Amino acid sequence: MTDLQKIAIVGAGSLRGKELNDALADSPFAGADFLLMDDEDQLGNLEAVGDEVTFIQRIDADSFRGVDFAFFAGEPELTLKHWENAQRAGASIVDLSFALEGRPGVLVRAPWVDAELQLAADRSSPGLETPAIVPAQPAALALALLMARIQQTAPVHQAAATILEPASEYGRAAMDELHQQTVKLLSFQDLPKQVYDTQVAFNTTPAFGDSARFSLAASESRIRRHYDLITAGHLPPVGVQLLHVPVFHGYGISLAIELKEPASLEHVEAALAGEHVEVITADSDPPTNLSVAGQPNILLRVRPAHGRHLELKHYLIWAGLDNLRFAVLNALACALELKRLRPSGEVQ
Repeated sequence: MTDLQKIAIVGAGSLRGKELNDALADSPFAGADFLLMDDEDQLGNLEAVGDEVTFIQRIDADSFRGVDFAFFAGEPELTLKHWENAQRAGASIVDLSFALEGRPGVLVRAPWVDAELQLAADRSSPGLETPAIVPAQPAALALALLMARIQQTAPVHQAAATILEPASEYGRAAMDELHQQTVKLLSFQDLPKQVYDTQVAFNTTPAFGDSARFSLAASESRIRRHYDLITAGHLPPVGVQLLHVPVFHGYGISLAIELKEPASLEHVEAALAGEHVEVITADSDPPTNLSVAGQPNILLRVRPAHGRHLELKHYLIWAGLDNLRFAVLNALACALELKRLRPSGEVQ
C-alpha cells in the first residue's frame, strides 16, 4: 500500500498547463508521480514539475492507466476527446478548459468560497460518483470572495463590476495574435485576425468579430453563471460587464458597491483583507496587471466613491489578479476536495 499519487496533466504545453506544473511543486501533491500529455505539436518537449524534468507524451487509450487525478488544462477539444478514457480508468477529473460544464453530474466548484460562507456539505458537494469538477472561472471566484468579505461589514444593497480581460485567458494563440497585431500596426501592415476577427492591439472591445475563435459574450455569461453557482444564493447579485483589453496577463476588476448601512473605510479594508486577498493602502502603489503577475492573491485598493467622510455607503474597489495562477490554485483546491474522497493508498 502506498499513498503516492499519480497525476496526469493533459494539455501540459498550454499556458494553464505550464502554470499548473509550477503550482504543483508547492502543493500537497508535490511528491506525486507526474505524467505530462498533449497533442501532436507539443510531443517531446521538456517540462519541469518541481525538481523533476520529463517529456510531454502522446495520449492514447492506455495513457490514464493507474492515474489518480487528471487535470485537463488544454483546449476544450482536447478535453472532449480524452476525458472519458480518464474517467473509465478511475481518475478524478479536474477540467480547467470548461469543456465539461453542463454535463450531467459535473460540478462547478470554488472551495475557498464555501469556506468563506461556511457552507455545509450538501447536494452540490462532490462525491465518488461525480464525473468531473470544473474549477470556477477566476474572475467569478474573485468577485465571490470580495462580496463575501464585504458582507461581513454591512449588507450590500447593490454591486456592479467592470472586468478587464487579458489575452492569456484564451491561450497562447490569442497572445501571439495580440503581439503580431501590435508589431504590424507599428509598421503599417495588414493585421492578422484569425483568433479575434477584430483589432485588439491598442484597443478595448466589448465584442470580438463574428468569425472569432472565441466569444466574449460567452465568457461574460460564464462569469455570471459561475458566480451564481458558487455563491448558491448566499450573496447579492453583481452586475457584470466584460471588456477585452490589450494586455497579455492579469485581470483588472473595477467593483462599485452600495451598502445598506454606512461603514468606515477602515472597516471595509479590514473585512476584505485575509487569505487570498491583500489590501493595498493609499500610501502604496495601486495594483496593476504587471504587479499581480505571479501573485497567488487578489491585490486591491478601496476608496470612498464620494468625499472623505468617516462613514459611507458607496465604495469603489480596484482589484487585480493573475488569471492563470488564480485558476490553477483553485483547481488544486478542488483536487484536494476530491483527494479526501479517494481511498488512501488505492487506485480506484
